[in-house]
Amino acid sequence: MHVRHTKLLNIVNSKKRVAVTELSEALDVSEVTIRKDLNLLERKGLLRREHGYAKIIASDDIANHLSFNYEQKRLIAQRAAESIHNGETVMIESGGCCALLAEELATNRRDVTIITNSAFIADYIRKQPGAHVILLGGEYQNESQVMVGPIVPKCVQDFHVNKLFVGTDGLNDEGFMSCDLMRAEAVRAMAESANQVIILTESATLKVAGVVTLLPFDRIHAVYTDEHADGESLARLNSHKVHVYPVSPQ
Repeated sequence: MHVRHTKLLNIVNSKKRVAVTELSEALDVSEVTIRKDLNLLERKGLLRREHGYAKIIASDDIANHLSFNYEQKRLIAQRAAESIHNGETVMIESGGCCALLAEELATNRRDVTIITNSAFIADYIRKQPGAHVILLGGEYQNESQVMVGPIVPKCVQDFHVNKLFVGTDGLNDEGFMSCDLMRAEAVRAMAESANQVIILTESATLKVAGVVTLLPFDRIHAVYTDEHADGESLARLNSHKVHVYPVSPQ
């Protein structure tokens, strides 16, 4: 994504609704260029357009989470993608970093198969020529656009992969946390079919307690996060022998 697009998303996310004229002045480009940028970003599902304005997507839409701190998420996804080889099959759960990881694999890897319970991810990368997705069945959860419920374990039990990539909503003394019980149950079922479970998250999430247990420390192989991870969180992860890969802007 062009650096201007990242700056544009940050402005829209901070102000919620911004005029095209204001974006043009802030980014020092013409209104025609801004309209082209908005068209592109709207097609990617990262914002909404109104006549003369750009606005954030409703907060319960996963695309809103994807667009917030987009550049950090993109860097995390790119670093995590380095661990995946051409021809590999991986599982990817939901979340902004996970969606960008799937896009990275579909764009820059060959013959990678993605098994996911995220309908959002399946749709997000469907136009990429290298996209090969197996979508797990289940009850469709409209807010997070993932499949949950008792059908997920039945669908996933016939697969086995080396790596499962997962988002998280928090961290406490027991392990990683989620804000949704049914999503957490789906993740645990997927983890049964993976050798390694890898967390992708922005560092701010590591300071949040969360609500529902997702996975304990001993089930986590590694965490990819940004360079701003706090010392307490890093010490907690290191004490449980979880590999941490802090990602810095190049």
